[in-house]
Amino acid sequence: MTAPAIREYAPADLPAMMAIWNTVVEAGDAFPQEEPLDAESGAAFFASQSRSAVATDADGTVLGLYILHPNNVGRCGHIANASYAVSAAARGRGVGGALVRDCLAQAGALGFRVLQFNAVVESNASARHLYEKLGFEQLGTIRGGFRMKDGSYANICPYWHAL
Repeated sequence: MTAPAIREYAPADLPAMMAIWNTVVEAGDAFPQEEPLDAESGAAFFASQSRSAVATDADGTVLGLYILHPNNVGRCGHIANASYAVSAAARGRGVGGALVRDCLAQAGALGFRVLQFNAVVESNASARHLYEKLGFEQLGTIRGGFRMKDGSYANICPYWHAL
């Protein structure tokens, strides 16, 4: 497979972005959000980020996306946070790695000094492997920090990467 193109999202991408995002939200095992996005909330959500980007294949099909924004405000505003989602059909094809690498570059270009993930679910082995392969360091483990869709609690593993 040819490497996906990564670009800032366009309004025409929103239906595909929301479908990918909502699939992850509805699975209830990776994102903290509980409510799916609709046309109005999705447009506002993606527009409110420091950067929302999509990965596309050669014909322009959206394969995945990321959002990038400050992790906090004020004296901690130089720390970014991001979330990634890849369509089920595109998993295992290098899309996630391309998204994370672009996000790291864009975060630095936007003036952030650190990219931190607050809540990587411990059982999300593919994401954790990718982050560690790309130089992220695990900060520890927060026992029971994530409530799964079934109501059970899973550990979360915060990660960080200097920019």
